[in-house]
Amino acid sequence: KRTGEQTDMINVIYCCNDKLFEGVFLSATSVARRSGAPVRISVFTMDGRDENLSYVPFSKDHASIINAAIKTFDERNEAAVYDLTEQFEKAFGGGKNLKNEFTPYALLRLLADDEKVAPCDKAIYLDADTMACGDIEELWNTDVSDYEYAAALDRLGKFWVARNYCNSGVLLLNLKKIRETGMFVKCRKLIKTKRFFMPDQTAIHRSATARLYLDTRFNEQRSVKPDTVIKHFNRGIKWLPFPHFFNVKQWDRKAVRDKLKIRVFDEDYAFYDDFIKTEKHGADADEKAKSNIL
Repeated sequence: KRTGEQTDMINVIYCCNDKLFEGVFLSATSVARRSGAPVRISVFTMDGRDENLSYVPFSKDHASIINAAIKTFDERNEAAVYDLTEQFEKAFGGGKNLKNEFTPYALLRLLADDEKVAPCDKAIYLDADTMACGDIEELWNTDVSDYEYAAALDRLGKFWVARNYCNSGVLLLNLKKIRETGMFVKCRKLIKTKRFFMPDQTAIHRSATARLYLDTRFNEQRSVKPDTVIKHFNRGIKWLPFPHFFNVKQWDRKAVRDKLKIRVFDEDYAFYDDFIKTEKHGADADEKAKSNIL
């Protein structure tokens, strides 16, 4: 456990429902394990059960578990969940991109220009299907003072959409500049009025006035390399033995090891198993104690 003099917090944002608890836990703890500075994890969520019964908001209990887990690496680390149901409905309700193959939760990051939602000038956004291989502080210290955000090119989109089309699974957000230029305001308007295949990613691409291109090691969308900082388990194409899409996530452990041949996260899986087992035993003991009192 690291302790010491207070340093600037690295703000990390995830956007998801409760179904992705394991993914966020694995991602957030991989970040905390390897970070040279304390991290503040913010999970943006909403109640979307009016549209889909599986859209249950990320729970406070799960946020508390992640908070306790990341503190084992640095006692200054912290995690919390923020319910943005009301803000989401106001921004995107009745829009044209609420029903497609992607969940609407990724749109929540486009609310981060509200200082009540994200009271900071800079943040890293991560998809839940990312894992840190290296120190995220290296990304955090990238100078984006003249840019709205920094992102790496999309592995497929740079061929099929545009040469400068970026993947939005890892973003270094200059929220101060985004508020000045109104970039997220433009994004929200586009998403509400025009239909897109990948609405949030395309709106970000079209609305930016100044973006910094990151090296792919900050958003590695294929094989992990020695200098990879963040591995993104996004959908891709394998050409052999025949062309086919694959979509292996970090919580699909057997597929990660056998199909992708990635073993660098074994210690993260072991930590998850041990920590969740301890949490469960602790919860069972509390329930037993309560029943004895009653």
